[in-house]
Amino acid sequence: MAQATAQHAPLPYPPFIMIARSRQGILRGEVDQVAGLVGLTDKEMAPILNMSERNMHRLKNDDRLARDASERLLLLTNLLRHALDVFDGDAETVADWMRSPIRELNSQSPLHLLDTTTGFGLVDDVLGRIEHGIVG
Repeated sequence: MAQATAQHAPLPYPPFIMIARSRQGILRGEVDQVAGLVGLTDKEMAPILNMSERNMHRLKNDDRLARDASERLLLLTNLLRHALDVFDGDAETVADWMRSPIRELNSQSPLHLLDTTTGFGLVDDVLGRIEHGIVG
């Protein structure tokens, strides 16, 4: 079960920090930390990172992810921080929302769309509308 996080999520990574960290490669251990923000499973994380669950499990905690997977993990981190901020730090609510079909997302769950970078943008747009009280 997801644990509630602090009242306010940390600020998102700025773009140039994301680029630098993606190029350097994120440590595999950070995958579990990010997943733990809202209780995502390895089965949910693998397609987001564009890798198989099996390959994800083969990596040791101090192995670095490829550039693409690193960037996706940072995008997910920013998205989850935004979601936690929108939902007042309630990780369980964020997890439920991420797994639920959303009309504005063509009745697909946000998690289902995070296998593409376009999907990250769509999900973040919906969070922005919720944040500003704009009903879709």
